[in-house]
Amino acid sequence: MTQTVRQMVGVSFGLILAITPSVFAQTDVTFTKDVAQILQRSCQGCHRTGQMAPMSLVTYDEVRPWARAIRTKVAERSMPPWHIDKTIGIQNFQNDLSLSTSEIDTIVQWVDAGAPHGNPADMPPPVNWPDDDVWRLEERYGRPPDLIVSSPPWTQSSEGQDQWWQPVVDVGLTEDRWVTGVEIRPSLEARRVTHHSNVYLQQEEEPGDHTPAIDVTPRGSYLSEFAIGKIGDVFRENTGKLIKAGAQFTFDNHYHSVGEDVTATTDVGIWFYPKGFVPKYRVYGQALGAQQSQATMDIPPGKVTVHHAYIPLDAPARLENYQPHMHIRGKAMSMEAIYPDGRVEMLNHVADFDFNWHVNYVYTDDSAPVLPRGTVIHLTAWHDNTAANRANPDYRQWIGWGQRSFDDMYHAHVNVTYLTDEDYEQIIAERLAKQRTNDQQ
Repeated sequence: MTQTVRQMVGVSFGLILAITPSVFAQTDVTFTKDVAQILQRSCQGCHRTGQMAPMSLVTYDEVRPWARAIRTKVAERSMPPWHIDKTIGIQNFQNDLSLSTSEIDTIVQWVDAGAPHGNPADMPPPVNWPDDDVWRLEERYGRPPDLIVSSPPWTQSSEGQDQWWQPVVDVGLTEDRWVTGVEIRPSLEARRVTHHSNVYLQQEEEPGDHTPAIDVTPRGSYLSEFAIGKIGDVFRENTGKLIKAGAQFTFDNHYHSVGEDVTATTDVGIWFYPKGFVPKYRVYGQALGAQQSQATMDIPPGKVTVHHAYIPLDAPARLENYQPHMHIRGKAMSMEAIYPDGRVEMLNHVADFDFNWHVNYVYTDDSAPVLPRGTVIHLTAWHDNTAANRANPDYRQWIGWGQRSFDDMYHAHVNVTYLTDEDYEQIIAERLAKQRTNDQQ
């Protein structure tokens, strides 16, 4: 073989090596075999008939017209909604719906190959989604809620400004009870007009009850929330929230008009531990930074601003989740731990906050940050009040703190489990031992 022929063969072989994987990958990827299962796991919770998303993505015929739009959304990581910065901080979450790089590549390759249907025999069984008018946590606990507390009805007029319905309702308990799960559920009709529903707990606290956690004056402590992306809370084994005899719920229901009168109510479903059982750890719901937000919020026209809040921990604590909250000018929020020795650790950063989604990032048992007494939680919030913010209704306005979506705020909804110093040391030791074992394997 002459040198020229060898060169030509080498070049041809090199081209085959270079192009064959992508060609085969594109032609081999099909909807039934590869794409449907991704949509079932991460998309169909919202993208199915009767849900909040604008189109259903259950069958091939439903998905095919949206193939190009799906490719764009997943490639830019704006769908499914998961806004945690994947380059920094904790990355292990119980409820992670984000797509892996390989899943994104699969969808991109499928669309670029012409969105082939594939063999119907490869189609995974359809997901048996629950009805809309059910308690989502009922399957987990094997029973309906032990207690349901409802807000009085509110009629949202067909036109007009947003309204906040904030009734105070007796819980109806004559004895203290420990809570293992909470779900907040607007009525079916109410979901058309409900932007979100926060529920706060008002009750007498005693010394040692971590009264700094009661930080949403005058409503009480944060119990849980319904919003797009969140329906409630499930507390870890041997932990729970305490509702005391004589307690009251304060509802904060945010309603908007939809062109016709709608009467709305919101139910709070509570699952209790058995009577007499006291979990080892009490969980406190906190709106971290809420008070500082009210005092410092100031967003000039045409500016990107940065605000800070510092929340000291008066006891060792485990943070169970991270849910940043801002309004339509919200751009990003980070949560850091400043340790007593001065060391600073980035816990999580939401780089592309989207007010349309109230995503609650729930840590796994092993990833939930466990922090020593004296740690300071540092929240940093960025707001974009410029013309570059496509969600901004008017960048010429000076914005202060307020409940309306056109006003703004910043805080993080976090469930905090306070520990003893001995518990803290034990958990840290157990984690280090587990890490050493994993490193040796």
